[in-house]
Amino acid sequence: MTDIEIVRNARKEGRKTASDYIEGCFTDFCELSGDRYFGDDRAVIGGIAFLSDIPVTVIGIEKGKDTQGRIEHNFGSARPEGYRKALRLMKQAEKFHRPVICLVDTAGAFPDVESEERGQGRAIADNLYEMSTLQTPILSIVIGEGGSGGALALSHADRIWMLEDAYFSVVSLKAAQYPMENNG
Repeated sequence: MTDIEIVRNARKEGRKTASDYIEGCFTDFCELSGDRYFGDDRAVIGGIAFLSDIPVTVIGIEKGKDTQGRIEHNFGSARPEGYRKALRLMKQAEKFHRPVICLVDTAGAFPDVESEERGQGRAIADNLYEMSTLQTPILSIVIGEGGSGGALALSHADRIWMLEDAYFSVVSLKAAQYPMENNG
């Protein structure tokens, strides 16, 4: 399979999203909202759940399944509030000795002026720093796209797994301008 085919499969219509995995793999999911600073970012969903009989904190980047869902979840491109929410949940997990499971599926962080003004780069950097010192296990699973700092902010973990046809890249890829499409 070529690189471009992997990217297309990672973006394929109908692919399972973070909420599908949360619903299918965890029980008693209790979603928690907000970053306690600015607001709530629906691109990042997270809360407390059980994996078998083990209490865990699960955090996922949600893209949405249809047009309305994609708009609600900003197509899986988080703003600083989403990364701060994720960090808040990770710190809570550490306090209560719960492992953290992150489900990553994003082309990258949302690149608008407002996000930059509210500290997008700092929120991602804070996650990277804090995740490196967190005293609870972290497992990150790339379930689709893993693009740029937006993916890194939930992937600095003890273990990183990837599903088949998923990808992880240091830069966001543009579907229509992906350079490998012209270069084979």
